[in-house]
Amino acid sequence: MEKILVFGGTRFFGKKLVEALVAKGHDVTIATRGKTPHGFGDKVGHLIVDRTNKEDLAAAFANTRWDIIYDNICYSPNDALAACEIFEGKTKKYVFTSTMSTYDDLGANLSEKDFDPYHYGIRYGSTQDFSYGEGKRQAEAVFFQKADFPVVAVRFPIVLGEDDYTRRLHFHVERVAEEKVISFLNMDARMSYILSDDASRFLKFAGFSEITGPYNATSSGTYSLKELMGMIEKEVGKNAKIALVGDDETRSPFAVPKDWYMSQEKSIQAGFTCQPLEDWLPGLIKTLAQQAK
Repeated sequence: MEKILVFGGTRFFGKKLVEALVAKGHDVTIATRGKTPHGFGDKVGHLIVDRTNKEDLAAAFANTRWDIIYDNICYSPNDALAACEIFEGKTKKYVFTSTMSTYDDLGANLSEKDFDPYHYGIRYGSTQDFSYGEGKRQAEAVFFQKADFPVVAVRFPIVLGEDDYTRRLHFHVERVAEEKVISFLNMDARMSYILSDDASRFLKFAGFSEITGPYNATSSGTYSLKELMGMIEKEVGKNAKIALVGDDETRSPFAVPKDWYMSQEKSIQAGFTCQPLEDWLPGLIKTLAQQAK
């Protein structure tokens, strides 16, 4: 049995991770701001703490030791540095949830070497000082350059699932069903996705395996946005109303100007393979379309 701390863990793939850890009999504690209720009951410990307040964090974890720490809610270099200092000598493994957005130079088949956090210049600041992608780049740089414990940065693409609280795929299905306009930048662009089940499985794998460093975790295969919308149209039974550019109301969360997808070769070599996109995305679209009708 491992003693495990999870920052977040109350929804989406973080919740699935906690459920999987608890099912295996591990001693799990979640750390949250206490704003989102959890349904784990007494199966997990629960610490209410402000992840962005270093003093609060230090007080909460002053006399603790952990086998694995999962951090799903670090978005800035200041928060990463606080973790490096507070958990120095207190954990055997740290798994940081990062993002495909570290690859700000969009492209096809992006690999981990396309962003090198070990030599990236660190600029300290809080979440509001950076874009989402830059905040994650800076956090990776701090973890890999400053931490005394082993770190894995898991670079997820867009995570999808029936329980996605951001409702990104839902947005497309529902707007087609309601005959509302959806705007894109490039319908031929291809993107990476991962199912929330696989996202939680990879986090678990990252914590219990010997891997360290940055790892892409993504489904193999791609669909163009045109192909994606075609599948949605088929399941909904209506033609999509497509516009280019658009505005904040109509713009797709997938509106990218060119291909933006990752290679999973390094993860496969390490022993983990995500489900191919074609094995789960059509089925998820079908489920969401049935709910939207």
